[in-house]
Amino acid sequence: MSGLPFSNTRRTLIHAVGAGVGLAACGAVRSALAAPQQKVLFGTTAVFLDNQVRLLSKWRAHLESHLEQEVQFVQRGSYGEITEMLLADQLDVAWVCGYPYVTHTDRMKLLAIPQYKGRPLYQSYLIVPKSQQDISSITELRGKVFAYSDPQSNSGYLVPRTELIRNSLDPRSFFSRTFFTFAHRKVAEAVSTGLASAGEIDGYVFDTMAKQLPDSVSGVRVAWKSPAYGFPPLVARKGLSMETFARIQLALLAMPESADGRELLEHLNLDRFVIGDDRLFDGIRSLVRISDTMPT
Repeated sequence: MSGLPFSNTRRTLIHAVGAGVGLAACGAVRSALAAPQQKVLFGTTAVFLDNQVRLLSKWRAHLESHLEQEVQFVQRGSYGEITEMLLADQLDVAWVCGYPYVTHTDRMKLLAIPQYKGRPLYQSYLIVPKSQQDISSITELRGKVFAYSDPQSNSGYLVPRTELIRNSLDPRSFFSRTFFTFAHRKVAEAVSTGLASAGEIDGYVFDTMAKQLPDSVSGVRVAWKSPAYGFPPLVARKGLSMETFARIQLALLAMPESADGRELLEHLNLDRFVIGDDRLFDGIRSLVRISDTMPT
């Protein structure tokens, strides 16, 4: 397998500098090109990338061709499992939600952030059955059954929880029943089939389902959209070497420069991956502070 062409590498390094990476970091990227071979363990969850075996297989092959080392995707059923594995150094990198990232910032390194519709941001969507045309706020759902996605999801748990607290409502008793689906796709299924009266879902996931699998969301409608928050980031374990970190980051940033990389981004419904600014997640940090004012 051959590495990145020099021209692509150079353009990506220039992009990195333009995004705020200093000369020392660029030097680290250059030295990383000669890093020793080792397996990269990449964690994902069904919460975000559900039923995407073929996509992950193509992404693994793409990364291996650019890193010239083995890549293994490790998928688990919840953000909590992936976060625990990363903190225990059982994974090298992971695609997590902004919620676990802001609560463990001191133990993770921000690797890259997806850019979606021109911005590294996304929203949470409140969804209800299409027949419920009069609902426009979560505060109108008292006594209903509500579907959350994951206890560590910003869009699928933290946002609806804090929206209730902002309105002086207790999320522990407001609904008649709540449950976790552990996949954004399954929140839409629960609302569509009547298992839940409403639910909260990652807006990017909903938009991607509407684009690629329109029948999967045909029975629901978006009743409310949250403000924009930092897009679920790709992070690395704190102890990952600078060389390996730089190699993986470079491979992600360079995806638009190759045909297979562009194809993967199209399947992911993303523009590209960019170098992230930790301040993008300050909005989620504010939600955590609100959530902490009331026991779970």
